[in-house]
Amino acid sequence: MSGWLTEQIDRVLQRRMQRRWSHLAERSTRMQLEELSGLRQKARALRRNLDRVIFEAEHRLALPVIGSNAMRKPLGTDWSWRPDLWRGPIPVPGFSTVPGKASVCEGATVFHDCRRSELTVRQIRNTREADLAPFGFRMDVFRFDGSFLSLVLDLPPGAAEGLKLRHLIRLDVIVEMEKPLEIFARLNIKHGPNVEQIVRELPLGDEEVMVEFDLAYTKVNEKRVERLWVDLIFEGPEMNQIILRDVTLSRRPRAEL
Repeated sequence: MSGWLTEQIDRVLQRRMQRRWSHLAERSTRMQLEELSGLRQKARALRRNLDRVIFEAEHRLALPVIGSNAMRKPLGTDWSWRPDLWRGPIPVPGFSTVPGKASVCEGATVFHDCRRSELTVRQIRNTREADLAPFGFRMDVFRFDGSFLSLVLDLPPGAAEGLKLRHLIRLDVIVEMEKPLEIFARLNIKHGPNVEQIVRELPLGDEEVMVEFDLAYTKVNEKRVERLWVDLIFEGPEMNQIILRDVTLSRRPRAEL
């Protein structure tokens, strides 16, 4: 009985809240500036919590319906991750005339050096049966007079925790292109004042591609690893549409010989 009563009270309170904000929205055009400023502050505080709920709900209910860690992982994986750009809806799904440095969402930034930007980016919904990621990321490139175009992904702190030279870091990408182009992946590892970089070219010809970064061939100081990030670099992207259906990273220790 208490559960039923609580549900009824919640419904009444929700209806009152909706009526109140509907009334405030209608009055906002006639409010004094001081009153309107206070209302804006309250609305922003409310929106922050609403956005959090919507993000998590969209992520968990999105098609394809998956859990946050649903991805293909090699045997022995001790850390894996899918960036938010492919995991849930972002606040601004797309924009055109992208500037030379543009934050798409937290942890994902587009860089280029065009004098005149004719680049459009947009988060799209994945609906194919084969897709594990709920969302994809599309870049439409028209005239391109720059020397580089890259998407930089900041890895979370968990990628650096316990990182050893015996680790292999794997990058899996599902990519579609209107016409072939070269894509390079550069892993950056900041350890103390130094940054170690490993570059791999993604294989052409297949939609699902994978590269691995072997830390055994680096000079990374295991005790001073601070953070990691990945640059996806697109060579000659002019007059092309590039869709990244999914991007995931995983880490596993190399098998002992």
